[in-house]
Amino acid sequence: MSRAHAMSDDQVAGELKKMTAFIRQEALEKAKEIRLKADEEFAIEKSKLVRQETAAIDSQYEKKFKQAAMSQQITRSTLANKTRLKVLSARQELLNELFDKASKKLPQFTKDKAKYQDTLKKLILEGVYALNEEKVLVRARKQDYDIVKKAIADAVKEYKEKLGQDVAIEIDEKNPQPEACSGGVSIVGGNGTIDINNTFDERLKLLETDALPSVRTTLFGKNENRRFYD
Repeated sequence: MSRAHAMSDDQVAGELKKMTAFIRQEALEKAKEIRLKADEEFAIEKSKLVRQETAAIDSQYEKKFKQAAMSQQITRSTLANKTRLKVLSARQELLNELFDKASKKLPQFTKDKAKYQDTLKKLILEGVYALNEEKVLVRARKQDYDIVKKAIADAVKEYKEKLGQDVAIEIDEKNPQPEACSGGVSIVGGNGTIDINNTFDERLKLLETDALPSVRTTLFGKNENRRFYD
């Protein structure tokens, strides 16, 4: 049986050197592996953070852009409404002025007695036809009683000629029209329960209501924003 030879100091040193080199190489490779993995994880995390920050910035920008757009839209709408209200106000002032002037001119229609008498007759007949009663009352200004009596006579005659019927028309002297009234009459039937107001003032009010759309169109043109008409 052979005896194992003891290693010399040089051999031991050589083996140790080899082992040290191996361990060192293993450590270097492990360190490199760790570094590569760390760099990879860092790159992934960095990319993730960049995407998150980019998304946050995009979201904030989009939010601010929407807020700015909404603010601009509200400002435009507010300005448009203010402008529209100013235009409507100016138009309404003009219309009010127009009808105010017309109201002041109403008393002039009573100066021509012949025309005024004919107008009264037509206003009386309009009420009589609407009431269709055998007896009606007419309310007028006290200062118009004389001409109203003539108009009543003309109305009774025309009513008879057109319908072949008699109608009794009397002035209601207990309830005259106020002196501030511009003219015209009201025709009362139904034992005082029905009052057809055909005074000039009331007819102008009706005209202001009924003819206002056409007056607007005549003065200012067709409203392009209006979709529905009566």
